[in-house]
Amino acid sequence: MFKKTRCLRSRKISSRETVTLIDDLRRVFKTSISFILKAVKVPRSTYYYTKHSLGRKYEDDQVIQAIDEIRQTDAKYTQKYGYRRITLVMHEQGFKVNHKRVLRIMKEQGWTCQAFNKQTRKYNSYKGTVGRIAKNKLHRRFKTDRPYQKLVADVSEFRYGQMSQSERIYLEPIMDLFSGEILAFNISAHPTLEFALKPLKEALDGLPELPYRTTVHTDQGFQYQHKQWQKTLKTHHTFQSMSRKATCLDNAAMESFFHLMKAEMMDEHFENSESLAQAMTEWIEFYNNRRIRTKLKGKSPVQYRELANQLAA
Repeated sequence: MFKKTRCLRSRKISSRETVTLIDDLRRVFKTSISFILKAVKVPRSTYYYTKHSLGRKYEDDQVIQAIDEIRQTDAKYTQKYGYRRITLVMHEQGFKVNHKRVLRIMKEQGWTCQAFNKQTRKYNSYKGTVGRIAKNKLHRRFKTDRPYQKLVADVSEFRYGQMSQSERIYLEPIMDLFSGEILAFNISAHPTLEFALKPLKEALDGLPELPYRTTVHTDQGFQYQHKQWQKTLKTHHTFQSMSRKATCLDNAAMESFFHLMKAEMMDEHFENSESLAQAMTEWIEFYNNRRIRTKLKGKSPVQYRELANQLAA
């Protein structure tokens, strides 16, 4: 003990050893910390600063391990989680940690997400006025407290191979604005009317009996102006709503979904349409069932909808 004390005075031991030795001396001699610090000639401020730093370092190691484990779960997707989503998962696991601390640690470890800096291609299905243009009933009121009250749809393109115009496939999802859940979707090499109608019919056929009518909002794409699309909506007693011409913000929720999807999965190169379509299907399954959202209190879209149904029962 006295040998260690001489080392302490000559500054030959580490900060961790310094704190440990001082604490040991206090326990052995059962005296005040002030007396020990004066005896070993260590400033009080130095002792407490070192003790706090070592404690924080130990806690940081635990947080780093927890974040790394989260990032290895569904690693293909969760490694693109930002600090807020990581913080939500940690809270679910019982960690009491501030989002600022998670951000600092993720920056130090080089784990911050860069996916959302990318530009993505857009598909324009507008062919002029080829059918009936419906009024904009949604008026950018994307929030709703009722499932299946407001649905949105759109078409976007995804490229593979050499990324040429001939190497692309199209996706049309039907999204419920209550939870962001994708109720149905279709992938095809050609954005035809039949391609667009398939997920619409699937989504509307799957709706439960509701005490209110559903509204389906889209842009003015030729598929949505077609009488067959409008007939399908009428058959299901559903309102039709359309964005104003060349106003993508009127369907911002759908635009946001496409941007998110492409940012999280299109950093990988796909040789052919089959592998790309498979990856798109897998990502949508992940998005619906396991990808938590900060707006949904840390729940995935399906979890949030199921929780709402339980509370309403």
